[in-house]
This record gives sequence, structure tokens and C-alpha cells, in this order.
Amino acid sequence: MVNIHNLIFGDNNNWFKVNQLILNYYKTHYLQFNKKNSRDYDLKLNYQGNYVKSSSNTKFLGLIIDDSLSWKAHIDQMMSKLNTACFVILTIQAIMSQKTSRVVYFAYLHSIMSYGIIFWGNQPHSEKIFKIQKRVKKESSQIQE
Repeated sequence: MVNIHNLIFGDNNNWFKVNQLILNYYKTHYLQFNKKNSRDYDLKLNYQGNYVKSSSNTKFLGLIIDDSLSWKAHIDQMMSKLNTACFVILTIQAIMSQKTSRVVYFAYLHSIMSYGIIFWGNQPHSEKIFKIQKRVKKESSQIQE
């Protein structure tokens, strides 16, 4: 019995060959989207003895996408970056003008926070990110939007 997924994968490999591209099977992986806490189907992609491994998450254009689209891994990574940015902003505000502190806030913290917000911003885990933003604004009297 031929697996439809392997046929499609074979078509993709043929497209690569026609366009003089090479698929690196060691660096390539696929993401199978599932309902939360569900793994219904164990998919094995194979083309001429070359297997592609499954992954539970992947980084794409700076966003960590997981197989249940929960965005938890991405938000956890952002929290680490934002806590660092928060420390920097609160440390430099004593020696910088209000205008400079504002520029640093928008260039550093706000840019991290707003990237990809359309995807992850409505998730339950995103509350943690907005709490960090509120903390920076509360502790920094110089930064007002």
C-alpha cells in the first residue's frame, strides 16, 4: 500500500530536482499539527530511502511554532528576552533623558514584543508578556506612550 504523504513528498523531491535544488534530509523536518494532547497518526516520510524526521516545534522567521499552535515555547523565549530588556531599560533610565529612554524602550522592548503579535497575542500564555510590559511602564516613570 502506497502512502499518499510519501507520494506528495516524492512530488516535492521531483520539483527540487527539476529546479536544480537539493533537499538536505538531515536538516529537514516536518511539523504535524495536532489537537492539544493528541498524537493520532505516526507519519513516516520517505523518499528513495531518505527519511525526514518529525518535530514538535520549529523556528520559522523568528517565531517558534509548535504542533498544537499553543505558542508557549515562543512566549517563553520572548519572556527571557523581555526580562533582559526590562533590566536594561530600568538600569539606564537614571542616566538617560526621557526622550532617550523612550527611544530605547521602543527600539528594544517594544520591537521584541510586537513582532508576530498577530499570531501569538491572543493566546492564554501571552498574559505573561503584557505583565512584563506593564511592569516596565510602572517602574519607569520616564516612559509614557
